[in-house]
Amino acid sequence: MRRRRQRLPPLDYLIAFEAAARLGGFTAAAERLNLSQAAISRQVKLLEEHLGVRLFRRGHRSVQLTAEGKSFLRHVREALDAVEKGVEGLQEAARRPRVSLAATQSISTLWLMPRLPRLRRDHPDLDIHLVSTDLDREALASEHDLIILRGEGQWENFEAELLLDEEIFPVCAPAYADQKGLHLLEALRHCTFIEVASHHTEWMDWARWLTSSGLPETEGAASLTFNTYALAIQAAVDSLGVALGWRHLVDGHLAEGTLIRPLPNSICTTSGYFLLQPQDNPLSPASQSVRDWLFAEARTAEC
Repeated sequence: MRRRRQRLPPLDYLIAFEAAARLGGFTAAAERLNLSQAAISRQVKLLEEHLGVRLFRRGHRSVQLTAEGKSFLRHVREALDAVEKGVEGLQEAARRPRVSLAATQSISTLWLMPRLPRLRRDHPDLDIHLVSTDLDREALASEHDLIILRGEGQWENFEAELLLDEEIFPVCAPAYADQKGLHLLEALRHCTFIEVASHHTEWMDWARWLTSSGLPETEGAASLTFNTYALAIQAAVDSLGVALGWRHLVDGHLAEGTLIRPLPNSICTTSGYFLLQPQDNPLSPASQSVRDWLFAEARTAEC
């Protein structure tokens, strides 16, 4: 490949040739390219020597393409058009506003991803950089314009607004509820509890949910544990057990019927998912548009 590239003529020669062919002469090409007529004539001559063929028949006041010149012109135009298109694409991308959004894996997978097509439709002029992480230090890195984290609303050096409140309740597949008779609380003892192993100590697990609900723990119950909430919810969809569902995060599954709430019991906490922004870094117009869009989506979800 390197040897093939070495056989290519300089780009200046190709530009001079294409301009002379398109405009019908060296003088017109020189005026268009802001060069002297002698410079254009010399670059075309050097190109012919490089290729070993004559590209133009030179007259007293005009030049005409040879058959070889006409054939070569098609390739040169295609190549220059491709380069020009690439340059325009890079320049356009550089001009497009970019918003970096970091969010927990659960929010990214279960709440943001289903909504991204609408975000792209509503804001086609924006480039979105989405980072999904359950590491707070990674989410709070300085390069992110907006951040969605679960907590109580207090993060040092960040302004936080409640985006999604927190209500937690059991969810499972319809077939699993029928199989276990999961319409009474007592039936929970015969179910497999789907858990999430989280390094966040405040994360609600089954033991805490049962205690907060005033229910006895089901000792000896089978369990399945996953390291991400999205996997736990998929396990529930696959009828592997009963999981704790966070409102907003499981609303899509509930609407589709892939998950149901077999019991009416639920717990509302003082935590929630907050939208953060650095205190000393005012939002750009693009980031403000995304922020407003996220809150509009959250309000729609509450309706």
